[in-house]
Amino acid sequence: MAKSPKKKRGRRPDFAENAFRVVQEATGQAPKTPDPDAGKDPAAVVRGRQGGLVGGKVRAQRLGKKKLTEAAKRAARARWGKSHT
Repeated sequence: MAKSPKKKRGRRPDFAENAFRVVQEATGQAPKTPDPDAGKDPAAVVRGRQGGLVGGKVRAQRLGKKKLTEAAKRAARARWGKSHT
């Protein structure tokens, strides 16, 4: 029995595909890609980005080494399953 062809899941477009899409949009041959930040308050977007950049460092300082290690082990178990850790 022949195997069915595999679907490409979550594949990101390569450089040539991206360049082709940009040219198509620029010449009006394809609709523009919507802006993910459209309709959002620009000031809120900036504040969210700033908070995201410092959040991990502050969290690590507040947790301390022991609790941070425990959190990392829990995350690894969740990613890899209990059989691998």
